Amino acid sequence: MSSLSTRQIAAMAIMAALATVATMVFTFPIPATNGFFNLGDVIVVVSGLTYGSLIGGVSGGVGSALADILLGYSNWAPFTLIIKGAEGFVVGYIAGGKPDQKLSRIIFAWVVGGIILVGGYFLVQIYMYGFGGALAELPANVVQMLVSSLGIAIHLTIRKSLRL
Repeated sequence: MSSLSTRQIAAMAIMAALATVATMVFTFPIPATNGFFNLGDVIVVVSGLTYGSLIGGVSGGVGSALADILLGYSNWAPFTLIIKGAEGFVVGYIAGGKPDQKLSRIIFAWVVGGIILVGGYFLVQIYMYGFGGALAELPANVVQMLVSSLGIAIHLTIRKSLRL
């Protein structure tokens, strides 16, 4: 296993910070479950697509979990760490960090990552709130997944300027 370069460590830290900020600044409460809709998944998708599985997974999981803690949802932080970490890792594994990415592969990676996001939170919400509570939050999670597709456009825009 090779060690991380300074550039990779910096990218991981910056993307984790951006995921935290995007989650905290663009937060919309869901009264039925005391949860919230946010735009942090846009950054999780950008991280995975742009920098690959390791940086996508670590920055997506850590940045999003940190936002949960800072927003007072610390009970969600362990679940978020795993779910959003898996989302970023899988997006990055399928399509990330490669200069010759095809749009169809990028979209497929985003869809699989979105299934992890929606499915992961649905299972946790069944555990925490019961099936009815999980169903109440499901539409917001699907919208959050759909909005995360903005990460594709951001990635396509910045990858050339980053020389990836």
